[in-house]
Amino acid sequence: MKPAASGKRSDYLSWDDYFMAVALLSAKRSKDPNTQVGACIVNRQKRIVGVGYNGFPTGCSDDTLPWCREGDFLDTKYPYVCHAELNAVLNSVPGNLTNCILYTALFPCNECAKVIIQAGIQEVVYLSNKYVDTDSVRAARTMFDQAGVACRQLSPSTSMVTITLTEGA
Repeated sequence: MKPAASGKRSDYLSWDDYFMAVALLSAKRSKDPNTQVGACIVNRQKRIVGVGYNGFPTGCSDDTLPWCREGDFLDTKYPYVCHAELNAVLNSVPGNLTNCILYTALFPCNECAKVIIQAGIQEVVYLSNKYVDTDSVRAARTMFDQAGVACRQLSPSTSMVTITLTEGA
């Protein structure tokens, strides 16, 4: 790309793409073999105040607890996993999350919606809503609407961000 008239780069990430990329990078920490979700909370000054990914609570072994999606409830991951949005709130910088924006790979479930609303987060930006027809997402949408939490699906202005972690790259 050609530099702008001022000489600065014109191919830099938009704020939305940047914060969603942070959420997606956080998802890379998840050990879930099926679904890796990350979340990033940003305040109105465009500062990251919390990040999280889906995984088991601190101190619970991801080697002994199940990662299965099907079977008896206690033999699946569902009673044990903390979702990315919950972890982002719990991992946030101590202080107030009122009026913050949460970036997440997936539209939040009803349980995370409760946490998001109670934390005072005012906007949810998501990439995918692949569970749109589930009761969990319908309930989340209802609560967000009633609580005045804005939701928007991100259409990224770039399709890929490449990060090289080797020296001299």
